[in-house]
Amino acid sequence: MIWPERADSWQYGAYAARKAFLRVIETISESESMTVLCSEGQYDNARAQLPDRVRLVVMETDDAWARDVGPTFVINGRGERRGIDWGFNAWGGDVDGLYPSWEKDNRVARKFCDLLNNDVYDKRNFICEGGSIHSDGEGTALVTEACLLSEGRNPDLTKTQIEQVLCDYMGVSKVIWLPRGIYNDETNEHVDNVCAFTAPGEVVLAWTDDETDPQYALSKASLDALEAATDAKGRRIKVHKLPLPKPVTITAEECDGLDLCDGEPTRTPGERLAASYVNFYIANEAVVMPAFGDPMDEKAQAILQELFPTRKVVAIAARDILIGGGNIHCVTQQIPKV
Repeated sequence: MIWPERADSWQYGAYAARKAFLRVIETISESESMTVLCSEGQYDNARAQLPDRVRLVVMETDDAWARDVGPTFVINGRGERRGIDWGFNAWGGDVDGLYPSWEKDNRVARKFCDLLNNDVYDKRNFICEGGSIHSDGEGTALVTEACLLSEGRNPDLTKTQIEQVLCDYMGVSKVIWLPRGIYNDETNEHVDNVCAFTAPGEVVLAWTDDETDPQYALSKASLDALEAATDAKGRRIKVHKLPLPKPVTITAEECDGLDLCDGEPTRTPGERLAASYVNFYIANEAVVMPAFGDPMDEKAQAILQELFPTRKVVAIAARDILIGGGNIHCVTQQIPKV
């Protein structure tokens, strides 16, 4: 994970965001070795707040989205680990990127692999974020067309060519393309906010029964795609609907706590945020899911607990992470054990 501090992402000096990050860090680090990256200026502050069991490393970044800027790790048949260094351009570069400079972020994956003394696939000529891909570990990947086919990523490649890159580097043989993601998701609708594997052949899909909600058509299109698909082993996909909270919107007070980005406000009062319970992290002994102070929190937690019977599902209040633009899966990146 990465210690948050960017002032146009995290309101009022990132104090509330850090408290939420700390709860995530504390939960995951109970069963996993945890590394947190931070800037030189935040080292003493972060070290004082983090549990002693957490390793803290000074590494400069542009923001705190470890899922998207960190390496995507793969393991071969001999149990050897390698990191994929995808290209990163702030979710769209000059077309619709979310901040004007991303050079520090684009160096994180390689630097982190160096830190671990891991070999690297250098694929920086291909724009891809960790949140835009999801794998079942048995040869199948989930992606969204809205994201991977967006103009700001790899416009010179066809859908078939993009799929081939994913197969070559992720070690998958089947890519399931969902049409859309979560409404108003500024990453061009990352898959990790709308659909995730809970086991090979099984997924959760963010869902609303409200046909007047703009999310309904997006989720229905993904449901249709999943029900028509088979995975790499020829299995039909079993879809578990994971209900969405009621729409979460940002307040004027929260907007006032954010600095401008390149001279423009990053949020406007009343803007709908891309809140979804699908944005959870699967830890060794827990599933860490976002909660929004909504009555649906408890139902979503119960569904996930049923799907992950060997792990404890921990709900963490995550509004202060959501304001930054993502959630718990977005701010974490797993490292498979060698």
